[in-house]
Amino acid sequence: MILESSRKRIRIGDLLVQHKLISEGQLNAALADQKTTGRKLGQVLIDNAYISEEKFMDFLSQQLDVPFIDLKQYKYQKNVVRLLPETLARRFRAIVLADRKTGLLVGMADPSDIFAYDDIHKILKRPISLALIREQDLLASMDVMYRKEEKITSLVEELDEELSETDIDLDDLAQSDDIENAPVVRLLQTIFEDALQVKASDIHIEPDEKVLRIRMRIDGVLNEQVMNEKRIVAALVSRLKLMSGLNISERRLPQDGRFHIKIKHHSIDVRLSTMPTQHGESVVMRLLDQSEGTLNLDDLGMNSDILDRFRKSIHRPHGLVLLTGPTGSGKTTTLYAALSELNSSEKKIITAEDPVEYRLERISQVQINAKIGLTFSSVLRTALRQDPDIILIGEMRDAETADIAVRSAMTGHMVLSTLHTNDAISSVYRLQDMGIEGYLIATSLQAIVAQRLVRRICNDCKTEHHLDEHEMSWLQGAVSESLSSNHFFQGTGCHHCNNTGYKGRQGVHEILEINEQLADAFRHGDAKDFVQKARHAPGYIPLVNSALDLAKQGITSIEEVLRLAGTIEEHEEADEYQDSEATEKTTT
Repeated sequence: MILESSRKRIRIGDLLVQHKLISEGQLNAALADQKTTGRKLGQVLIDNAYISEEKFMDFLSQQLDVPFIDLKQYKYQKNVVRLLPETLARRFRAIVLADRKTGLLVGMADPSDIFAYDDIHKILKRPISLALIREQDLLASMDVMYRKEEKITSLVEELDEELSETDIDLDDLAQSDDIENAPVVRLLQTIFEDALQVKASDIHIEPDEKVLRIRMRIDGVLNEQVMNEKRIVAALVSRLKLMSGLNISERRLPQDGRFHIKIKHHSIDVRLSTMPTQHGESVVMRLLDQSEGTLNLDDLGMNSDILDRFRKSIHRPHGLVLLTGPTGSGKTTTLYAALSELNSSEKKIITAEDPVEYRLERISQVQINAKIGLTFSSVLRTALRQDPDIILIGEMRDAETADIAVRSAMTGHMVLSTLHTNDAISSVYRLQDMGIEGYLIATSLQAIVAQRLVRRICNDCKTEHHLDEHEMSWLQGAVSESLSSNHFFQGTGCHHCNNTGYKGRQGVHEILEINEQLADAFRHGDAKDFVQKARHAPGYIPLVNSALDLAKQGITSIEEVLRLAGTIEEHEEADEYQDSEATEKTTT
């Protein structure tokens, strides 16, 4: 129930002046700013630093005689929140926070809005009491609070019913004339909308023996929704194959495709892969949001020293620059950011990619198609006759491609490419395995950048974390420094981060520039000597140390540092074994 005095529109600016929280001049300036920008007066006052947000919220709460609730710390219930439909919640800037015996507690960004209050009261048909909330907190958490999980389940059940009513040909259903109203199409649309809301990078549709699993990769971790209607899988897969231009009758062999969709003003490229499994065809879709555009180098999260050295390497007139890391570590994103910086009317840039992920203006991008003989090596031979200044190779997969890339770098071209190795130093083993002569690498290679992704701590539930004995001893042994004076943080989990404690990811990088000593080690083919010299090269900071710096800054957690360090340690053990094998063969 809202007080009658609060139902009169409050002139909050006048009240703030009366209580000497702002001056008359500040109010007039804010009102003028409000007219030009259209923002709310309170937000203008806070943005212009005329009053702190905390003081403003406390004052507004007192004047309206309603409590202030911090959504960042509030533990809500989804079934209660959804008593108010999403469209109305966004329109009224409101959320149902609690269901009490006396009625519903509703949080509003503007509790003095009597028209919104009356409409909410009519819709909910229950007594309501109001609370004040921050508008930006509400908007930031809206996508998470109104996930499409229930709608997906409902559409799955609808599609399952349609399949069970009569003997429907799945291919006919997938090609239904009434496409917009077809349950399978509405289901896919809802799945994509949900993935966009939570910023998922991949969607997995997996048939199991008795259930259907739809999993979305969010910040590198899969989130699962399980449904009993397994029989709808064939209809989903057939529709996706049609959208990708694939053969819907072929269910025995894997297929790869691609299609483009628009969702809520976002232009999404979808890369699709199907694979026959024991219980049906499994589908994985990689989502690329083209509307966000490519990042520039300043947005990658590299520390200033590594960024300056990387820029220096790619702006050289010729040479080879490699990006290394496992699948999903963000190598392609970094390459596109580098291309965006190098792209100008004075330079001819040609790329050979599989697949082409982002379309870039003024750049000649070639999609590899091995089935018709359009391989990396064949594209590169042709590209060299096209008078390029810069060549990008999506990945050096074989000896022939690597040899052409190295020789191109020696003949006046800047070549950018990727390798699947775990860190910069271990790239020497990969290049040796591909049979590249040491003197060619020494002459052409300029720098190797290794990249990994760690999860960022959610700022809405970040709390201080005290290292336990295991963490302390392990880290001291790994980085050889005392960490007792440092403060570390972790996320406790909240609705903003799906109770994971993490929200978003951050790149971790290391760079190894090839100096004369390292080039000599390459020329002599001495991998062990190269590794020893590389670890002591000027300015070389290992990935673990870079990740630890992020933890010290409160960007990521010690848990993520340990996870990163564990995978690198395993790989180094494999490298040591490989090196000992090579040494044994040489002496034999």
